Amino acid sequence: MARRPLLAAPFALPALARGAAAQDTWPNRAVTVLLGYPPGGVTDFGARAVCERMGRTLGQSLVVENRPGAATAVANSAAAQARPDGYTLLMGTSTLAINPALQPNLTPKDPRSELTPIGTVFRTAFVLHVHPSLPVRSTAELIAYAKANPGKLNFGSSGTGAVNHLCFELFRARAGIDAVHVPYRGGAAALIDLRTNRIQAMFSAAQEALPALREGATRGLAVSSKDRMTVLPELPPVAAALPDFDGVFWQGLFGPAGLPAAIVARAGAALRDATTDPVLVARMAEQGVALTPGDAEALRRMLAEETEMWGRLIREQNIRPE
Repeated sequence: MARRPLLAAPFALPALARGAAAQDTWPNRAVTVLLGYPPGGVTDFGARAVCERMGRTLGQSLVVENRPGAATAVANSAAAQARPDGYTLLMGTSTLAINPALQPNLTPKDPRSELTPIGTVFRTAFVLHVHPSLPVRSTAELIAYAKANPGKLNFGSSGTGAVNHLCFELFRARAGIDAVHVPYRGGAAALIDLRTNRIQAMFSAAQEALPALREGATRGLAVSSKDRMTVLPELPPVAAALPDFDGVFWQGLFGPAGLPAAIVARAGAALRDATTDPVLVARMAEQGVALTPGDAEALRRMLAEETEMWGRLIREQNIRPE
C-alpha cells in the first residue's frame, strides 16, 4: 500500500507534460471573448476591433460573443466559471469595480480574486454638457448656478449605477451642490431629453455627445478625465475646477482565475500589439476612445483602485439599484 503513490507518480508525468504543451501551443483554435453588452456602441466596437487585431498576432480568431444582462454579470459570471484554458476570456469593464458595492448579490462577488487580469484595453471619458439655454459656459459657472438654484438642476444618466451616473454623484459630492438625478434606460434616451431641455445637464459618452455638440443642440463644458480628449481638445477637464476629479469608463481583458501564466503572457503580448497599433489607435480616437497599453499588473491595480473609489462613493451616497 505504501508503494502505490510511487507507482502512480510516473503516470502523472505525461498528463503534466500535456498540460504544459497545451499552454505552449495556445491558441490552437478559436478563442471566445465574452462581452456583457449588446452589439453596437463603443464597448462592442472597441472589443471587436482589438480582438480582430489580436487574432492576427496569435494566428487564431478571437470571437466576440455578446452576453448582455444583469449589469454585465451574465458575461462576467460565465467567464469566471469557465475552464482556465485560455479559450474563454472576458472583455470586462468598469462594472467589475462597481457591482460588488452596488449589487453585491451578483456574481462574481469579488472579481479581483475570481478573474485573472491580462491587460488594459481602453479608457474613455464622459463629456459634461448642458442645454444651451442654461447660462453657463464652464464647470465653475455650472457649480455657481447650481448653488444659486438648489434642487432646480436636473442631471440625466444612462441608469442608476452606470459610470456616468457615478460621475454625477462624484461631481455633486465634490462640488457641494443640490441637483436632481434623473435616470434613463440608456444614454440615448437621456440625450433626447437634454436636447429638448427636459433635463439640463449630463455626463455623456463622447460617441453619443459628439453629434449634439456639433449641431449646437448642447454645449460642452468639460470632460470627466484628468486629461483632455483628442477628439474634443477644446474642453478642459472637470479637474480644472474640482482638483483630482477623474471618472472614466474602461475596458480590460480578463480570464478565469487560475489562468496559466504562459497564456496570460502570450495574450497580453498580443493585446499590447493591438493597443499600440497606430492605425487602430487613430481609429479609436475618432470615437473618443484612448487605447491604453497596460499589462496584467496595471489592470489588477486599476480594478483594485476603482473598486475602492466607487465602493466608497456608493456607500457614502447610499446609492441603490432601481
